[in-house]
Amino acid sequence: MRSLGGNVDYPKNLLVSFYRQMLRIRLCEEAFVEPILAGEVHCPCHLYSGEEAVAVGVCAALTEEDYVFGNHRSHGHYLAKGGSMQGMVAEIFCREMGCSRGRGGSMHLIAPEVGMLGAAPIVAGTISLTLGAALASTIRKDGRVAVTFFGDGATGEGVLYECMNFAALKKLPIIFVCENNYYATHMPIRECRVEREIHEIARPFGIESRQIDGNDVLQVYDAGLQAVEKCRSGNGPVFLECLTYRFRGHVGPDDNVQGSHTDIRPREEIDLWREKDPIKQFENYLTVQRIMTQEEMNTAREEVTREVTDAHGFARRSPSPRVEELERYVFA
Repeated sequence: MRSLGGNVDYPKNLLVSFYRQMLRIRLCEEAFVEPILAGEVHCPCHLYSGEEAVAVGVCAALTEEDYVFGNHRSHGHYLAKGGSMQGMVAEIFCREMGCSRGRGGSMHLIAPEVGMLGAAPIVAGTISLTLGAALASTIRKDGRVAVTFFGDGATGEGVLYECMNFAALKKLPIIFVCENNYYATHMPIRECRVEREIHEIARPFGIESRQIDGNDVLQVYDAGLQAVEKCRSGNGPVFLECLTYRFRGHVGPDDNVQGSHTDIRPREEIDLWREKDPIKQFENYLTVQRIMTQEEMNTAREEVTREVTDAHGFARRSPSPRVEELERYVFA
């Protein structure tokens, strides 16, 4: 895998937008730590810190009309696709002004107005929904591409293989994005897979697949552009395995909060991946290429911090759903 910055032919405004988007995700995620520990946030939160480059790189290659489906760890996908930060934070606080009206919480985010068609906690649960969206796009001939984000644990679910087979058979415009962070909940990948090169699972279906550095936003963006172009030209699907790592526990700030889990990852491993922090790597790139000064990066961080603070204030001021409206939005 090449190092960050192998291609410098990017417009400055695009690179700055990558930086701001990754900052928005990271600072928003980290702002949930204290409310979670204080008991203000009642729903389980699977934080996306450390994996920002995947969501930002892939979603930057899409248009607003393209579709994205997420999973249990989808705060980053939602924000990168253009979802409202206020709407997401309010949802995680389970407030009426949330993107799912406070009924869904962290794992049920949706913003159809920008193509984020939903997230769900069932492992591999939205892969088939993405397949359906891609099939609909093909039938309508509207040129839209559908992206499904899932973790390495989802590769143990049969629905993924069924969907890859059907997608390949119909040449559907779908991009399978596996965010391989090396752990299925608390199970290291080496203990649950004989073949650790996950992207190879797509080859028997005749699907073009690649393994890329998921902490290199430029490499992810390049791969995303190529995948989108292939799908729009009627030569999909495409499978991307993005190697990355979550900085926080499987759920919540740390797995051992309230004694419910134990984070068994070696401290040396976590420290090693923190050295590969996608935001720090990109800051170095922006500095070396003289695209942003340290002052400009500080200003961006201050502006994003204010946005996050405002979103939390909005969420706390928003009312909770009313008990008498418990069955509202539920289909009979």
